Amino acid sequence: MEITSVNSYKDLESGISTKEKAFLLLYKNGANQSECALERLQNINAGESHNLFTADVTSVRDIHEHLEISTAPSLVIFENGKLVNIIKGCQSESAYRSILSGREIGRQASGEAGKSKQVTVYTTPSCSWCTTLKTYLDQQQVRYREINVAAEPSAAEAMVKRSGQQGVPQTEINGQMIVGFDKTRINQLLEIK
Repeated sequence: MEITSVNSYKDLESGISTKEKAFLLLYKNGANQSECALERLQNINAGESHNLFTADVTSVRDIHEHLEISTAPSLVIFENGKLVNIIKGCQSESAYRSILSGREIGRQASGEAGKSKQVTVYTTPSCSWCTTLKTYLDQQQVRYREINVAAEPSAAEAMVKRSGQQGVPQTEINGQMIVGFDKTRINQLLEIK
């Protein structure tokens, strides 16, 4: 897959203006989650060409400000030059394949008229149960936002305020906190049978 690096918002605009569908990975060089996202996108070897652009926010300052995106990594999806979706955090290679191919990812809640469940996973890099939880969610094709509480102390404080617990993994599903990898409770809240 060819990945095109852009150096300004103007470069991005000219790159996506003639494309029916285009993608931009905003990442921060040297940050674990960003390196993860960039590496996984580079590992995807699809037989077709995707209009994938990248911008390192440490050197390209105007794109994320113009798009009002404050999180890196973020995969931004454009259709006919217009921003239609933002996928934050590092996703699995299978999730990125689904996004780039245009297939829907994420599980729809059956009783909520098509509204997606909001899933946030709080992790640390050295947590083996965090990896188990993320692998399970990937297998179930559940889209989630991952927050590394070791790197984001304010997120760690917010997590403790919500659950009263400091340990990870913790999962927030539509505002309800689950401490640890409680597969039964996760399945119940996500309506996985």
